[in-house]
Amino acid sequence: MADQIPGAEKKIVAGVLAILLGSLGIHKFYLGYTKAGVIMLLVSLLTCGIGGSVIWIIALIEGITYLTKSDQDFVTTYVTGKKEWF
Repeated sequence: MADQIPGAEKKIVAGVLAILLGSLGIHKFYLGYTKAGVIMLLVSLLTCGIGGSVIWIIALIEGITYLTKSDQDFVTTYVTGKKEWF
């Protein structure tokens, strides 16, 4: 564990949050993407949950993507690269 890439510890938590609470955008807030998190949360709330279904599918894809990337790819893309969507 001493050789872990800084930022890689966020991968599993972000992936699980995306899969379990994706329609609320919690994983976006966790990764520091406040704007994207607010967008996901508002779409879910303002459409009375209907938009939440679409947002959850997006979050599910993101969660799976986070979990299947290598630690280095995850950090490069989402932590240092700040890629907010997919």
